[in-house]
Amino acid sequence: MSRKIFHNLVSLGEALSLIEKYYPLKPLGVERVGLEKALFRVLAEDVYSPVDYPPFDRSEVDGYAVRSVDTSWADEVSPVKLTVTGRVEVGEKPAYTVGEGQAVEVSTGAMIPRGADSVVMEEYVRRSGSELLVYRGVYPGENISTTGSDVSIGDLVLQRGVVLTPERIGLLAGLGLREVLVYKQPRVAVFSTGRELVEPGHPLSPGMIYDVNSFLITSFLNSIGAVARNHGILPDDEEVVYKRLSEALVENDIIITSGGTSAGVKDVVYRVFDKLGEPGVVIHGLKVKPGKPTVIGVARGKLLIGLPGFPLSCYMVLLKIVKPIITRLTGLAEPAERRVEARIPVKIRKRVGFSTFIPVSLVLSRDGLVAYPLQAGSGSISSLVYSDGFITIGENVELIEENETVQVDLMRPQVEVEGRLVIIGSNDPLLYRIVSELGLVNRAKIIPVGSLGGWHAVARGEADIAPTHLLDEETGQYNTPFILKLGLKGRAVIVKGYRRLIGLVYEKGNPKNIQGIEDFLRPDIRIVNRNKGSGVRGFIDAELKKLGSKLGLSLEEVSKRVNGYFYEVKTHTAVAAAVKQGRADVGVAVGWAASVYGLDFKPLSWEEFDFLIPLDRLQRSEIQKFINALRSKEFMEKVVREFKPYYQVYEATGELASPP
Repeated sequence: MSRKIFHNLVSLGEALSLIEKYYPLKPLGVERVGLEKALFRVLAEDVYSPVDYPPFDRSEVDGYAVRSVDTSWADEVSPVKLTVTGRVEVGEKPAYTVGEGQAVEVSTGAMIPRGADSVVMEEYVRRSGSELLVYRGVYPGENISTTGSDVSIGDLVLQRGVVLTPERIGLLAGLGLREVLVYKQPRVAVFSTGRELVEPGHPLSPGMIYDVNSFLITSFLNSIGAVARNHGILPDDEEVVYKRLSEALVENDIIITSGGTSAGVKDVVYRVFDKLGEPGVVIHGLKVKPGKPTVIGVARGKLLIGLPGFPLSCYMVLLKIVKPIITRLTGLAEPAERRVEARIPVKIRKRVGFSTFIPVSLVLSRDGLVAYPLQAGSGSISSLVYSDGFITIGENVELIEENETVQVDLMRPQVEVEGRLVIIGSNDPLLYRIVSELGLVNRAKIIPVGSLGGWHAVARGEADIAPTHLLDEETGQYNTPFILKLGLKGRAVIVKGYRRLIGLVYEKGNPKNIQGIEDFLRPDIRIVNRNKGSGVRGFIDAELKKLGSKLGLSLEEVSKRVNGYFYEVKTHTAVAAAVKQGRADVGVAVGWAASVYGLDFKPLSWEEFDFLIPLDRLQRSEIQKFINALRSKEFMEKVVREFKPYYQVYEATGELASPP
């Protein structure tokens, strides 16, 4: 079987123009539906009010319809005396006329009788039989909704292209409209492809992953106005794929697949698209990353879209290509993209020739918004939730400088940045549990960048709390010496946290007889390392320096002898996973991660996991709540319980610490 190489990659703008040549991106027709079926449909006509609303003058309160001139001088000292001549209930036509010195009792919503021009609330009257004393004057029109004061006959109340929300459906009902003309919804069949995919809910075998995309795509499409159905997983079998897609084309307007879109021998999607009919594949590859292996075709008058298999790649193409297509097919008035300006705190370099999308988390600093790039590859699923938006680096741009201002496209209609508790620094499972127990999850933004990255974030005014476990080699102390070393004296303070036990993580039974860090130099041992800037990486480097000094070698020379030194992962559980899956023989992580993965663990050191907090944010209510929780022995013992024996609260927990 031949391999098809990518040629003539197209930009996003070119892609939509190319699609339109073969498949008109316009509404697929209209239909009338009852209001009960109109929710979130797109209106296909301008709606003009057929009636006035309210359709008659009506009372806004319970009280008495009067002539305002008769109450002009009424007050608490000298009330006005009127005669009650009758009563008007809601839903009936008044049989009375209000004349001079008269009043008619009315309920809220009742028609105003002829002759009255205002309603005095019953709180300001006293009645005895037909005699009414009025203790407060009213002005003309007071407490009355006049005919058409809300909506007049002929008013344009809803424009074509809007989504029919519950509020808009309520408006239509109030105007007496029982049905409404809406655009037909595109019907979409969604498939995932790949022999490695497993339906969620089933156990995973080695090398297998759960099917994310069919659920992601289907729910995304249904949320923007399409009628999408998940047809499950397709095998990497060209004949089966052709049969399943052919069947789906009969009842659907669009077919969307994910995976199998590259140019490899086993990637069958583009071949099937070509076989389904003319013109077949019209686009094979976009000038974007992530998202390059995208295939788009047209066959039998239907649109075919093959999305990349990696979830983040898939989602970016959903946002940039599929959403505009569905928007046009549903007749939706295209909303302007929500963008904000933000500063990038790090330098970003990329390859010229491709537009690059980078998910970011937004943080409000003293100098405005900061966009933290998420350390996520195209296969990431967490970035779908934890990112606030993404930046686009253009095809011809190679470098984004540190502190450069960029445009951020927001991923959700509402992104609340102000008032967040921003936690930037080291990754730790117990920290997540504390935040959850305090009820701060929905108000906190946790960005794991390593301990050192957290210190820099505090220095730049971006973090409220920086979790840290940096070991100072000179003093042997954790964290506090860096207040002076990093120039934060008088600007930030260390709040002592808890201790956690780190050590060697290796396979059950220790088949390679690993005893200590010195075994990292053995030729038959491969390690998994932590990322630069993390506390564990600092600990490993400090231990290797000691080992090197005994051998007369520098850290650089020692590191070159350690197989796997440059194999870096970002979390403790990633260390354990690498050992569990056989990609490494040993690593250093907190003992809890070893227990989660069923690995053996040899303790090396209790490290102090503390929290760096800017002084000017120390009195913030959420931070005080966090500190008080650390100081509560009862609270901390409760949250630490399930993490024992690898975590411990000690006498200094919750105290403020000063540099030595």
